[in-house]
Amino acid sequence: MNKRNFILAIFMASLIGAVIAIAGFSLFFNNEPAYDSFEERQNLKYKNIRFDPDIEIPEGPNFVYAATLVTPGVVHIKTVKEASSSRYQNPFDEFFNMPRRMPQQEASGSGVIISDDGFIATNYHVVEGATEIVVTLDDNRKYNAKLVGEDPTTDLALIKIDESNLVFIKYGDSDNVLVGEWVLAVGNPFELNSTVTAGIVSAKARNINILRSRDYGIESFIQTDAVVNSGNSGGALVNLQGELIGINTAIASPTGSYTGYSFAVPVSLVKKVMDDLLEFGAVQRALLGISIRDLDADLATELGIKETSGVYVASVNIGSSAEEAGLKQNDIIVAINESHVKNVAELQEHVARNRPGDRIKVTFLRDGKENTVTAILKNIMGEERMYSRDAIMEIQGASVNAVDNDLKKKLDIEGGVQLNNIGSGKWKDAGIKDGFIITSIDKREIKSINDLMSALANKTGGILIGGVYPDGEEGYYGIKWD
Repeated sequence: MNKRNFILAIFMASLIGAVIAIAGFSLFFNNEPAYDSFEERQNLKYKNIRFDPDIEIPEGPNFVYAATLVTPGVVHIKTVKEASSSRYQNPFDEFFNMPRRMPQQEASGSGVIISDDGFIATNYHVVEGATEIVVTLDDNRKYNAKLVGEDPTTDLALIKIDESNLVFIKYGDSDNVLVGEWVLAVGNPFELNSTVTAGIVSAKARNINILRSRDYGIESFIQTDAVVNSGNSGGALVNLQGELIGINTAIASPTGSYTGYSFAVPVSLVKKVMDDLLEFGAVQRALLGISIRDLDADLATELGIKETSGVYVASVNIGSSAEEAGLKQNDIIVAINESHVKNVAELQEHVARNRPGDRIKVTFLRDGKENTVTAILKNIMGEERMYSRDAIMEIQGASVNAVDNDLKKKLDIEGGVQLNNIGSGKWKDAGIKDGFIITSIDKREIKSINDLMSALANKTGGILIGGVYPDGEEGYYGIKWD
């Protein structure tokens, strides 16, 4: 080998070594997951070695296999929440120069481990407003968890603990779950850890109006008669193969305790929300842009049609995905992506599985004839793009971004969105200055960019903007929005 080739060989070897070292450094020190789909991670890591072969399963119908398989994948969650109102302060604290104190409230619920590296699915209402989240595993190990993201519209949240090689519950298929099928609910009711109850699927795509106060709330619950009580929220609903088919979320009860039925978010929706929160920190909500209602016998009679199953299109928003696809008022939607939809809950669930920019097939009846069109879905602001939780957007001549944690702590606020670089437009015309943090719109709390987008969607006329500047000065502004 001549001298030139020798030097070149040394150079190439050094270069390859450097690349390998940098890659290794990144893998070792980067705590962020190198994937954006929990299902792909599960398929990669899942092995059928979790069931203890020494456990004897009794003959005849029983739930031993599923219960043994999934119990280690369900956790107990305890949260601490602090009130933020000055009315809770002791008047003597200020006199004696004592630090400001907040009363603490503790709450508990359940969660489902969905990946071996510590990601846990739970309910939004379990961790809502929490300043501390403590997770206890089935083997009594305890961890402090961090909130990765949350979605009030589906009552779901994603949290993370710093651990590896955890037992997780593999996703099942809620679309194939049948009414009458046996299921198990696993959770921590009344602080009774690792409780397993059994029941059957009583109904699917059930809407019980518990999210009616949240704009664009989605309710398409799996209804069961498995016993679920306070503390079960966020726990697992599984089939007899030990696969996750839902996250237990609510009960129908006048007393607050179980009286017959419980409701779970189907895993088809859980999967999409968890992947959104993992990748973006916020749910990417896709909309058709229509007002809809269930088609029943009374409405069919009113409309003079024979069909009594499907979703009636009451109106179509201008510039929406539906309008651009050719949908019109009085159309009756009967399928999304060739999956039959018989009510509003089913339609909302099927659309919500997608992201802005996705194409879906919409099958509908018009004048008794079946038609199918392709709609390109849009977000709440009428765009085909996606936004991360901390994205900087431009709305009406100003950049809008999330408030950093230090500033939230300084101002004692839970969230909000900050306006900067205000140019000509509605914000400036209203007298708003750079740095203003929007915390409410028409007295509705604004914690995130998604909240802002949701509050402003389809707004017309005057709106009241409330908030605070970084120096603590509060402000309220009236804006004409169209």
